[in-house]
Amino acid sequence: MKRIVICADDYGIAPGVSEAIRALLAERRINATSVMTVLPDLFQEADLLLPMTGGQASIGLHITLTGNFEPLTHGFKGKTFPSLGKLMALSFARRLDPVNVKAEVETQFLAFEEAFGRPPDHVDGHQHVHLLPVIREAVIETTRRRAPQAWVRDCTPASDALQGLDPKGRFIGFLARGFAEQAKAAGLATNRGFAGAYNFKMGTNFGRVLTHFLNGLEDGGLVMVHPGLVDDALVKRDPLTRPREAEYEVLAGAQLPQILLATGAQLR
Repeated sequence: MKRIVICADDYGIAPGVSEAIRALLAERRINATSVMTVLPDLFQEADLLLPMTGGQASIGLHITLTGNFEPLTHGFKGKTFPSLGKLMALSFARRLDPVNVKAEVETQFLAFEEAFGRPPDHVDGHQHVHLLPVIREAVIETTRRRAPQAWVRDCTPASDALQGLDPKGRFIGFLARGFAEQAKAAGLATNRGFAGAYNFKMGTNFGRVLTHFLNGLEDGGLVMVHPGLVDDALVKRDPLTRPREAEYEVLAGAQLPQILLATGAQLR
């Protein structure tokens, strides 16, 4: 059996998402989640998650630098973070201030530590921002100092987990070029192989998609998921809504054990 990580992103984005992720962790349907620390109800949601932080699950930091969320520092212009497209343009043009980026990343680490009483078990990025130039250096350096035992998410796709042309998965892989090497040079571990990117707007059969992802991963691989229950807070904060419920239905139901058995995978 190959040992894999199923990591639910966006813990803390809305109560319904957090509730669904806690339920999946409690039933050992997933074995990791990544926490957003920029939401006002962080400490309330952290208190509810704390009973599940005894070692079976990896509780990580989901660095957030995009979307309709207020930064924790004053280095980003405007009341909320920029869109992903704007952040990417600034990043590749090297127009992001490294000092401001580092300050925001560090403050999100501090918020996690205050909420959970310890450093994160792993570190990744909302919309994969941790892979972008300027940001990746800040994330790797801050993780090295504040959480040297944590692993960081390498989004280099497992080749067998790609779906046909898979432009989304391949683009994320392009962004990840060199990331694992930089992490290793800093003394940090990474996952081995990544899956989980697909077109949320296609109304895809998630059970079939998850089976393909797990078939394509090798031992030590990671599949990213976004389960959740839709509530008013989520609708206000994020455009990804109904696909979260479709993923939750598969992960919480009778289908998941069958998929794990059929793909020779187990939660590590």
